[in-house]
Amino acid sequence: MADENKWRPPGDDDDEEEEVDEAAYKTVKDAVLFVIEVSPSMLRAPPPPTTDAKKADTDSPTSAALKCAYALMQQRIISNPNDMMGVLLYGTDKSKFNGEDDASGNLSYPHCYLLTDLDVPAAEDVKALKTLVEDQDEFKELMVPSKERVTMANVLFCANQIFTTKAPNFSSRRLFIITDNDDPHANDKSAKSSAAVRAKDLYDLGVLIELFPISKPNQEFEKRKFYDDIVYNQSLADPEAPAPTSGPTKASSSGDGISLLVSLLSNINSKAVARRALFSNIPLELGPGFSISVKGYIIFKRQEPQRSCYVWLSGEKAQIAMGVSARTAEDTARAVDKAEIKKAYKFGGAQIPFTPAEIAALRNFGDPVIRVLGFKPMSCLPVWANLRPATFLYPSEDDYVGSTRVFAALHAKLLSSRKIGLVWYIARANAAPVIAALYPGAEQRSDSGLQTMPAGLWLIPLPFADDIRANPELPNLIRAPEPLIDRMRAVVQQLQLPRARYDPAKYPNPALQWHYRILQAMALDEELPEKAEDRTLPKYRQIDKRAGEYALEWGRELQAQHEVWEKENRG
Repeated sequence: MADENKWRPPGDDDDEEEEVDEAAYKTVKDAVLFVIEVSPSMLRAPPPPTTDAKKADTDSPTSAALKCAYALMQQRIISNPNDMMGVLLYGTDKSKFNGEDDASGNLSYPHCYLLTDLDVPAAEDVKALKTLVEDQDEFKELMVPSKERVTMANVLFCANQIFTTKAPNFSSRRLFIITDNDDPHANDKSAKSSAAVRAKDLYDLGVLIELFPISKPNQEFEKRKFYDDIVYNQSLADPEAPAPTSGPTKASSSGDGISLLVSLLSNINSKAVARRALFSNIPLELGPGFSISVKGYIIFKRQEPQRSCYVWLSGEKAQIAMGVSARTAEDTARAVDKAEIKKAYKFGGAQIPFTPAEIAALRNFGDPVIRVLGFKPMSCLPVWANLRPATFLYPSEDDYVGSTRVFAALHAKLLSSRKIGLVWYIARANAAPVIAALYPGAEQRSDSGLQTMPAGLWLIPLPFADDIRANPELPNLIRAPEPLIDRMRAVVQQLQLPRARYDPAKYPNPALQWHYRILQAMALDEELPEKAEDRTLPKYRQIDKRAGEYALEWGRELQAQHEVWEKENRG
């Protein structure tokens, strides 16, 4: 029940003990395997910067990719503790796979080095990867390119073996290939064909291959030469994916190590977000006898530090404590069995008891459904009419074939006509019904072409008459005169955010990041940081430079207007 309580919308009382359909809440466990090429070009440091860059770096593409894997592993060990991660190097002079190494002989996958096996990251794995990233001697000892050619078919078959043995039942399995070689088998059609067959085997297994191409200086990475047959354009039919994965990943430039690392991290983080389904295959009823199937997802949810377990520290060694709760009688303190307990509601000073069957009948408003009641212009939806976070809807073909086509037509029509739907919404069995707005949302992409918001319909819960409270009584307010408003307008115009919009991706929660940073330092035996990084702090110098003079003018105007007001109201 932990997952249900964690994702229960605000306002659902725990004491009500609603019967929650566990199948309506889906959690996707993810397994990610980094496959990084080791070659002379991938180990070559970037050329010196042409400008006096303050943060010029000497990271080679391989080093930057390992730092990327290390950063993602740090993130996953806290935020997604059940997800798996692994790192496989190919093209190395040394070989290592499941106990096999150069000393043992009979290598199954020569020149493939399993640096970190696919598993739930432990603190030791993070430490080992950190040591390799920071220790140049250890890095140079391992990162020796092989003189023999490594076939991509063998690399993909090795990855297949890892996924089959380590994550056979994971609903999300992904292979991240990081390379700068756009045609590894330029003169070998047989090797190309074998690699394409191995890639098809991975897709049949349910593994999604993602390519992170690195362009060489003065040479763009061309996917058509080889990787168009390895990386499929369409995404897998992932039943838990709220939207198709974004388009082909833009090639990262290896001209600057820092920009390379940031580019790779940006790309990978956009593909590493956990997906959770709030409900699955609820009928969206457009009319009598006309329904399609949809799934609901929580796209926005406040993140808070999560304690995964309680620990008892009074013994010889730390042990996980298991919590047990019991009901006791107030007068005798004896344990009370669940069968002895009845629910009651207070009415007129008396307690009115109900049997469990009567409680269930009171709560039963029908099966889960989203029933369209009608349509209204978008202008009829006020900004305050939003009680809870909106739920993102996406079609599903599980129950009704053709749901995607009907959903797409409804979405396009609402978007072009600037209309919203009004719906009767029951999220799950025994849940209270809600009147909600069906709001069409357009797809949004970043400047680099990555999808930041999928296209779909948003389900916005609306208030009932009982939910609207009376406005508080306000004193007689003094309206600011027009000259003072004009002065403040200049201040506001100078302090606009870029593109006049708030981008939450630029502002991580400082309290949450500080908590994770301390937790990471304690787990990895690092020095505790002294100060938290807070990107929400105002940039005072920039504010003073852009709006300081306008603010002083506003202050002088305020003083003048206040003197005028005092003269007019002195008598």
